[in-house]
Amino acid sequence: MTNDRSTEQTDISDARQNYWRDNLRIVVGLLTIWFVVGYLASILFVEWFNELSIGKLPLGFWFAQQGSIVVFVLLVFVYARLMDGLDRRFARKRGL
Repeated sequence: MTNDRSTEQTDISDARQNYWRDNLRIVVGLLTIWFVVGYLASILFVEWFNELSIGKLPLGFWFAQQGSIVVFVLLVFVYARLMDGLDRRFARKRGL
């Protein structure tokens, strides 16, 4: 009887570790995208993007003013969707 309980606790512990590993992988991936768009595209590569324009304004301006905000909002929705899938996957493994 104690052996079954020990095995069950080990399975739960492994599931928790896998859940948080996958959770951190999602967070790091989305933060990387946000960093690339918010910092690299709108600050470091602004001169390169400014060679192109949308309307009368340079593309670098659009990345700095609008692009990083739009990408951030999209990443919030992507995060919610990915975490919903992750929660469902791990709840199914635990039989909930």
